[in-house]
Amino acid sequence: MALTKDSKKAIVEKFARFPGDTGSPEVQVAILTHEINELNDHLQTHIHDFHSKRGLFMKIGRRRNLLKYLRQTDAQRYADLINELGLRR
Repeated sequence: MALTKDSKKAIVEKFARFPGDTGSPEVQVAILTHEINELNDHLQTHIHDFHSKRGLFMKIGRRRNLLKYLRQTDAQRYADLINELGLRR
C-alpha cells in the first residue's frame, strides 16, 4: 500500500520542473494523487477502516491546499497539472 522507491522516483522524474526537483507543488500533488488513489482502492474493500479514511482525508486536504497555491501563483502550470493528472472533469 505504501509508495515504493521506484514508483516515487518515476513520478518525480515525470513531474519535476528541473533535474533533482522533489519539492515543487507539481511533484507533491502528483505523489499525493497516487497515494490517494491507492487509499481509495484499499477503502473499497475495507469499508470500516476508519484510520485509513482519516489519512485519506488529510491527504486530500493537503493536495487541495497545494492546488490552491499553484492556481494563485501560476494558473497555466495549474491547468497543465490537472489535465495531466485528470483531476477535474
